Amino acid sequence: MQRRIIIAGGGTGGHIFPAIAIANALKKSDPETEILFVGAKGKMEMEKVPQAGYAIEGLEIAGFNRSNMLKNLLLPFKIIKSLGEANRILKRFQPNAVVGVGGYASFPILRRAQALGIPTLIQEQNSFAGKANMFLGKKAKKICVAYEGMEKFFPADKLVFTGNPVRGSITQSAVTRDEAAKHFGLQAGKTTVFAVGGSLGAKAINEALHPLLSTFAEKDIQLIWQTGKPYYETARAAAAAYASHVKVFEFINLMDFAYKTADVVISRAGALAIAELCVVKKPVIFVPYPFAAEDHQTFNAKSLVDKKAALMISNDAAAAQLGTTLFSLVQNKALLEQLEQNIGKLGNINADMVIARHVLSLIG
Repeated sequence: MQRRIIIAGGGTGGHIFPAIAIANALKKSDPETEILFVGAKGKMEMEKVPQAGYAIEGLEIAGFNRSNMLKNLLLPFKIIKSLGEANRILKRFQPNAVVGVGGYASFPILRRAQALGIPTLIQEQNSFAGKANMFLGKKAKKICVAYEGMEKFFPADKLVFTGNPVRGSITQSAVTRDEAAKHFGLQAGKTTVFAVGGSLGAKAINEALHPLLSTFAEKDIQLIWQTGKPYYETARAAAAAYASHVKVFEFINLMDFAYKTADVVISRAGALAIAELCVVKKPVIFVPYPFAAEDHQTFNAKSLVDKKAALMISNDAAAAQLGTTLFSLVQNKALLEQLEQNIGKLGNINADMVIARHVLSLIG
């Protein structure tokens, strides 16, 4: 029997890359499986999913806009329209199961699938579940989670602890540290920091690093700095005087190279970033993005801090505290080893295959 599966959601790399990892695992389990992605029109999944070799359909849907309330006036109409579009997609494609990975498009598809009696599975990536997933969780068959204590959001009998899927390019990377350092024009064996703020960069991290560039050079510490597009030109100009120590990039595609070179990582605390850092076992200073829905990044980071697997600085304190915290950590070998060991215990390189098995179990 040929299985047909819809994977719905997106909006950010944090939703899209795990979704693609699940699709690849489903194909690996059964190459005959037909997979259709459903995303939100105008969002990055409409570009990234076809690049990964999968078909995608877009819904006319947006999320609740916290910064411009006027934009929410059309939201009820968009939701109604997207539910109608979702209905048509489901009736045409006739899936055996629907997977929701979070993001705008996952709600209408899963809501309609549940109404039609199609089995659904939710992949909740964060330690603090969003309202849409909590609502959908009541009728989902299974909910795959990456953090303990999720029964406060979902029915306990539906929870499966799987961890978050990590891209194969990271879990299966064979690059050596010397090769990775050379790729970035850095010296192998020198202490190196990797700062990354997600695909768009992180304003607080960028602004906190800017005045520290001369200190990196003085202390002979190298920095790989992924700034995102908005801050790139500013950072490039500031780093020009320290070119041997500071390498600035708008976006880094070869993340496995950046992780391999780094002794310490400075990062936002999205679920995908955390899953990757656990797999590559890197000491990390988290600066959670405070405006994420339900402030879930702070909850994500705190769950690692409580296990002595990471350090955390709040967004507001980054400018004042990042330099002190970073440069003292780099010199503290005992703490670096402790963070590396503890974060490594949380890594899960098989989450994609485990989730794929649970999806297929819904079909029988």
